[in-house]
Amino acid sequence: MIICLDVGNTNIKFAVFDGETLRLSFRVATEPKKTSDEYGGQLVSILQNNGVSTADIKGGIISSVVPQLDYTLERMCFIYLKIKPLMLAPGLKTGLNLKVDNAKEVGADRVVNNVAAVKKYGYPLIVIDFGTATTFNVINEKGDFIGGAIAPGIKGSLESLVSGTAKLPRVEIERPSCVIGKNTVTNMQSGVFYGFAGLVEFLVKKMKKEMKCERVTVIATGGFSEIIADEISCIDKVDKLLTLDGLKYLYDVNSAEE
Repeated sequence: MIICLDVGNTNIKFAVFDGETLRLSFRVATEPKKTSDEYGGQLVSILQNNGVSTADIKGGIISSVVPQLDYTLERMCFIYLKIKPLMLAPGLKTGLNLKVDNAKEVGADRVVNNVAAVKKYGYPLIVIDFGTATTFNVINEKGDFIGGAIAPGIKGSLESLVSGTAKLPRVEIERPSCVIGKNTVTNMQSGVFYGFAGLVEFLVKKMKKEMKCERVTVIATGGFSEIIADEISCIDKVDKLLTLDGLKYLYDVNSAEE
């Protein structure tokens, strides 16, 4: 078995693969001040509760956009799993050609998503990740990553709206029955839900025009992808496991060369 860690700004997603089979996946909150022992105790407990022995895990890989946690989680893997995980960093083979101004600026999560999407769906592609930020990743007809766009995340936008006003309440992110809200809650839900749907439709339309490709497949992933995808006609496929599948693939590719 191998373990994959996708370290995001809000959550850390874990996946345990037994060969090609996803045995277990879960997430915990990203807390940079936590120690390797705190994360390790949490990990061991969850594994044991799901019938997975730490001794069965023979390797791992970490993708992180939170640098202050890199050493913490690497040490956690060493102490509690007795493995030295691969880190998604320059030098790791990805097979993805980054045709951008500065390849080092491209987040690890975007690299993994793009690698997985190309492997699973071919190209050209637009990969949209509805996470802490909403990222748009463009793969051209040659399979190169040529850039994209970064917009605020749905949850973060709502939090900003609530914290920046005196009277607006916290509301659930869900699809209201109509665009014209009849009360404060449905007004806010409409603005966030349909506002982001419009943002995605417009950006994808402009990107497709610039790409000048006859057919571009649009893939959505991330925590809020399923909630909003039904309202967005340009999304062809929702793939919640895209990042974890990408990490598994990168582990296999790089382990095979050792």
